[in-house]
Amino acid sequence: MIKVGIAGFGTIGRVVARHIEASELPLRLAAVSAGDRGRAEAAMAQLRTPIPILDTAALVAASDVIVDSAPTAAFRDIAETTLRAGKTLVTVSGAALMQWPEAVDLARAHNGRIILATGALLGLDAVRAAAIGTIHSVTMVTRKPVKSLVKAEHVVRNKIDLSGLTAPLKIFEGSAREGAIAFPANVNVAAALGMAGVGPDRTRLEIWADPMLERNTHRIVVDADSARLELAIENVPTDENPGTGRITALSLVAALQDLVSPIRIGT
Repeated sequence: MIKVGIAGFGTIGRVVARHIEASELPLRLAAVSAGDRGRAEAAMAQLRTPIPILDTAALVAASDVIVDSAPTAAFRDIAETTLRAGKTLVTVSGAALMQWPEAVDLARAHNGRIILATGALLGLDAVRAAAIGTIHSVTMVTRKPVKSLVKAEHVVRNKIDLSGLTAPLKIFEGSAREGAIAFPANVNVAAALGMAGVGPDRTRLEIWADPMLERNTHRIVVDADSARLELAIENVPTDENPGTGRITALSLVAALQDLVSPIRIGT
């Protein structure tokens, strides 16, 4: 039985918790942490059995595996505590991980492990396979509804006016690394794609605000010596946070299931 702790009991964390409770696999929900304890206690009513709300250090001590579903700003503290304890971190915070590559060395030094779940993307197993050979280019075009981007740091910092937008507007073009820095809470998918393929500096990224869309969409083109990949996904947004797709939490659940399932599908 693997004891799972969830760091961050918000939109994603609550979904993961409910799935662990319902799972017949040897996974047990041990505890959670939360920035807002009051909200976390109220959300605990969604679970069949309430569990402790702990600080990060106590959460890691009580768990075998930590699922990181906290805000990006909390990633380093959660990751460092987990990895120094020699435990497994499951996360979708590709942007934060890319900006702190020392986490891999920390995991190696303490016999910890980092699992970067697919999140709101697809095809990372094929991209990883292509990277064993030679990838010539990777391009990703992200289009999001205006409501998913109005509070993005890059938009606010550069005073980009998205109100009254009647046609798609390109608000960013550059590398995946630059995109992750500009949009730390919006483009974890681009960071993950960069790390899976040719690296974040050679992965090209465009971000568009599109008033005609209701879903966050990503289109990826990979040109390699083994295959040409064209991947597209339209993510159904969560009700609580339109910038987060419903599939993000489910990808974390799938990663947890891989830890204990007798069969693993995909790379």
